[in-house]
Amino acid sequence: MQPNYRRCVSCREIAHKRDLWRIVRVHDTQAIQLDAGMGRSAYLCPQRTCLQTAQKKKQLSRALRAPVNGGIYMALAQRLKDLSNLPD
Repeated sequence: MQPNYRRCVSCREIAHKRDLWRIVRVHDTQAIQLDAGMGRSAYLCPQRTCLQTAQKKKQLSRALRAPVNGGIYMALAQRLKDLSNLPD
């Protein structure tokens, strides 16, 4: 895999990391947050099917080795909704 490319935990597709959502388990606090922070990361495609599959199969929890609460999934769903409302 080339530098700056990551794999979606849901569909396993490889894409540039700027095209994926980053979910982080912060090293110091073990908190789960979006986009920023140092720690264990998982990447997810900004697609409804990937989000639904990741939530249903608990793929983010497995990849981050920590429980992911519903608030993270709600924030990602809101981002997806905001993306679909953008004009072309």
